[in-house]
Amino acid sequence: MTSWQEFAEQAPELAESVRARLEEAKHHVLATLRRDGSPRVSGTEVGWRGPDLTLGSMPGAKKALDLRRDQRFALHANPGDGSMAAPDVKIAGRAVEVTGDELRAWVEEAKPPSEDSHLFRLDLTEVTTTGLSDDRTHLVIRHWTPAEGIRTFKRA
Repeated sequence: MTSWQEFAEQAPELAESVRARLEEAKHHVLATLRRDGSPRVSGTEVGWRGPDLTLGSMPGAKKALDLRRDQRFALHANPGDGSMAAPDVKIAGRAVEVTGDELRAWVEEAKPPSEDSHLFRLDLTEVTTTGLSDDRTHLVIRHWTPAEGIRTFKRA
């Protein structure tokens, strides 16, 4: 698994673009896996805590229970106004629940609606951006994995 910080060190320009997109809107779409393996999508907010990309959840929320059972997730950044002025962003990986002293420190700092809220650190397995070329004639897809780094594809 790769932390946000490790990703940002390996692919700084891509990480800057992805972070800007995630910070541009408050709400994004999180995909988790239900007990039967079918997908569940939920609204979520993300943020950074130290070197980590994180997400919080209300106590006992379905998405939190899904992530406790199966850490795999996919996150789709809010696509914005549809103009594709900024790239579409998708992230996948594993969500590791933060507990103990680190959770208590987050609750003290972030003041979530409930002290029983969940906090997950997002470890990354892939990051993909899809945007328009400068001349707006084709798609430019940038795909990053820890093993392969950044690969760029163009689609007409």
